[in-house]
Amino acid sequence: MASNSRDKVSNQLSEYKKSQMNLNRLTTGTGAPIGEKTASLTVGPKGPILLQDFVFTDEMAHFNRERIPERVVHAKGAGAFGYLETTHDIRKYCKAALFQEIGKKTRLAVRFSTVGGESGSADTARDPRGFAVKFYTEDGNWDLVGNNTPIFFIRDPILFPSFIHTQKRNPQTHCKDVDMFWDFITLRPETTHQVSFLFSDRGTPDGYRHMNGYGSHTFKMVNDFGDAVYCKFHFKTDQGIKNLMAEEADRLAGSNPDYAIQDLYNSIENGNFPSWTLYIQVMTFEEAENYHLNPFDLTKVWPHSDYPLIPVGRMVLDRNPKNYFAEVEQIAFSPAHMIPGIEPSPDKMLQGRLFSYSDTHRHRLGSNYLQIPVNCPFKARVSNYQRDGPQCVNDNQAGAPNYFPNSFSGPVDHKRHTECPFKISGDVMRYNTADEDNFSQVGIFYKQVLNQAERKRLVKNIANHLIGAQEFLQKRAVHNFGQADPEYGQTLQEELDKLKRKKGMPSNSVQANL
Repeated sequence: MASNSRDKVSNQLSEYKKSQMNLNRLTTGTGAPIGEKTASLTVGPKGPILLQDFVFTDEMAHFNRERIPERVVHAKGAGAFGYLETTHDIRKYCKAALFQEIGKKTRLAVRFSTVGGESGSADTARDPRGFAVKFYTEDGNWDLVGNNTPIFFIRDPILFPSFIHTQKRNPQTHCKDVDMFWDFITLRPETTHQVSFLFSDRGTPDGYRHMNGYGSHTFKMVNDFGDAVYCKFHFKTDQGIKNLMAEEADRLAGSNPDYAIQDLYNSIENGNFPSWTLYIQVMTFEEAENYHLNPFDLTKVWPHSDYPLIPVGRMVLDRNPKNYFAEVEQIAFSPAHMIPGIEPSPDKMLQGRLFSYSDTHRHRLGSNYLQIPVNCPFKARVSNYQRDGPQCVNDNQAGAPNYFPNSFSGPVDHKRHTECPFKISGDVMRYNTADEDNFSQVGIFYKQVLNQAERKRLVKNIANHLIGAQEFLQKRAVHNFGQADPEYGQTLQEELDKLKRKKGMPSNSVQANL
């Protein structure tokens, strides 16, 4: 096949060959030239191998260690680089460096991902998609780490490990377990909203370019005067929403499991740079105190009728990674990576993530993971009292003092960057959130957001998955969906009965109070 008839992904090696004027000298990891790479040092032609063969031991020792632990979640993903151009003035809300001038462009990195699957899983699996953005600003790096849905399954982070376990593999069989999934989902009714998103058309986006991104959590914005508001972030795709129907997603999972990664790479390489428009929603502290729903509940949205979208800027992706491992596998996002002007809210799920993300990066990449080039705040100078640790690859801050306070010109703090003060009150205890409003917004999503054809596909998608679960789990699921809207539960039961008749299974319709 002629190389010019192949796509950019397939033709990458040929393009690299064209870019090389001369062949590089082969070396060991220490830079020493290698005389012969296809034979180890042995005693005679039959061996054994000599321990002094550094060419061999250098190669094997590195090979044995070249796989770092895969991410517990979001293991498989695609990365790209670009910029955010600020198009609207929001300085009355936020003093963050990237929003201080109309037309300002801030470089950024993005990683899109599936959530539950392993590194080799299919891009088209029914799963939320990670949508993480790292902004390289003059005040350090800001990571906005969200998903392609504005909500999530749970509202208390203590449930997160258990939830993820149900998305992974049964600890004995090492197979995905439909009972695990639906048992947890139906025992925690707050999941009903996100599960409805997941089994709708948007549960299988057509690649990464045709989906929205959301910060999902409630954040806090602070302006130059110390005034603060709560906010949510929305990235709306300029390519338009486009989803895969279940049959096509399943077909692609078998024929091209890297469909989304390939699509993004080819689009950027062909100069068809994808873009998203950034918006915010804003809520005052007083409004938050009096609003009819908990504004920090990650299982709910802020209705646009109450809090309309405010345009901020445009994100454009214009460069593919030069090396996947260096720039995508090692990129480390954390909601705790904030800059002046962006602060956390009381959102419980956000509070839990502030710890867990940085903690897992230190496990995967080491205590100096922020020295890896793709994670470096290259537009800001790092100056602090952190030293040493594995894989310290910079000058370790040379001779500067490593304790504070000191009398020898070490870095000093700046009071103007102190976090915005806020008042809290309440009894310290473990508040069980299971019985909060779990269904009202699900009913709105089902009846007002989806049209009739979309509702039909949603119910069919749920039934095709739920049919593999035990009968009591099916009954519990039908009851929960019926709590959101009676028609939702009734049509789901009808679809389950239809599947059972088709499979020759006994049908025990749920006569729940819907």
